[in-house]
Amino acid sequence: MIVVVDERELVKDGYTSLFGREGVPSTGFDPREFGEWVNTAADSDIDAVEAFLLGQGQISMELPRAIRDRSQAPVIAVSDTPSLETTLALFDSGVDDVVRKPVHPREILARAAAIRRRLKALTNYTDIGPIRVFSDGRDPEISGSVFPLPRRERRILEYLVANRGRRLSKTQIFNAIYGIFDEDVEENVVESHISKLRKKLRKKLGFDPIDSKRFLGYCIDWQS
Repeated sequence: MIVVVDERELVKDGYTSLFGREGVPSTGFDPREFGEWVNTAADSDIDAVEAFLLGQGQISMELPRAIRDRSQAPVIAVSDTPSLETTLALFDSGVDDVVRKPVHPREILARAAAIRRRLKALTNYTDIGPIRVFSDGRDPEISGSVFPLPRRERRILEYLVANRGRRLSKTQIFNAIYGIFDEDVEENVVESHISKLRKKLRKKLGFDPIDSKRFLGYCIDWQS
């Protein structure tokens, strides 16, 4: 969900409508209403926010720090004033990015996704359901317990999680794990590794989170 904060009703309604056309749920707040909401909302409501979009409002400069007390989601300011002073003041207030109107909602979504990617790189791990994979070579964890895997199976799991929700072909997985120039290994070895990985996940979780479709490839996602 995208949260739009602006004191102008027309702007709030406009952005929520545009995000809706992109298939992204959103909601709008007046800055003062939002200041109360962000301090009192349930954690589950805050966690559902993918990005905060801050527009015009007398207390807008105060909101980024209030947001940071509750959430690490991207905070993007939309500026109506094309001045360096305004842009610097917005960054000083704690926003992650500043865009100038007019801006397409897809650009806002792309910028928010880029901020989340950088944040994930800094945190050094990615969670999907109870599975946590690391980017420093450590074995993954499931529900907080180490889940030991051979190197190839661990890399496959990391690659699937990094591309969660996307279907990956056997060739894509092979190239990511073995490299596109490795001619000494057959692509079919991927099927063997994935088969072993799925059996281990099924035994640990009670079900198999990896979906496979013939000729289309493999996908991992988590429907909570």
